[in-house]
Amino acid sequence: MTIEEIQNEIIDEFSMFDDWEERYQYMIDLGKTLPLIDDAHKTDDNIIKGCQSKVWVHANMNDDKVAFTADSDAIITKGIIAILIRAFSNQHPTAIIEANTDFIDKIGLKEHLSPTRANGLVSMIKQLKMYAIAYQTQLN
Repeated sequence: MTIEEIQNEIIDEFSMFDDWEERYQYMIDLGKTLPLIDDAHKTDDNIIKGCQSKVWVHANMNDDKVAFTADSDAIITKGIIAILIRAFSNQHPTAIIEANTDFIDKIGLKEHLSPTRANGLVSMIKQLKMYAIAYQTQLN
């Protein structure tokens, strides 16, 4: 699936819920399915700066595609990074770099986060794209 197809799938899933309490619960459930980062990668180098909670992200390249693993010490934040990893993991670096993130607005996520969590969300997206840029550079 392309990033856009995955994002549309996420939009469809979130549209099934009537209120934000149900959506938060869904995000928490998504966080439980997150491909967890190996404890060896839970280092300061892998912490996303700008997040209120601790969020660790690790990336590696498999067959010209970037695979992400992550973890967080907060359940909502874990759900947020799970959504992003689902959209961007196992994609070509160029696709990640060029990917639109409007789906975040379409599911209403940003408007339902505290300002510090919303800043953290932006930092998470930036970090995933920075990993993609680094891997794209290696491919060139």
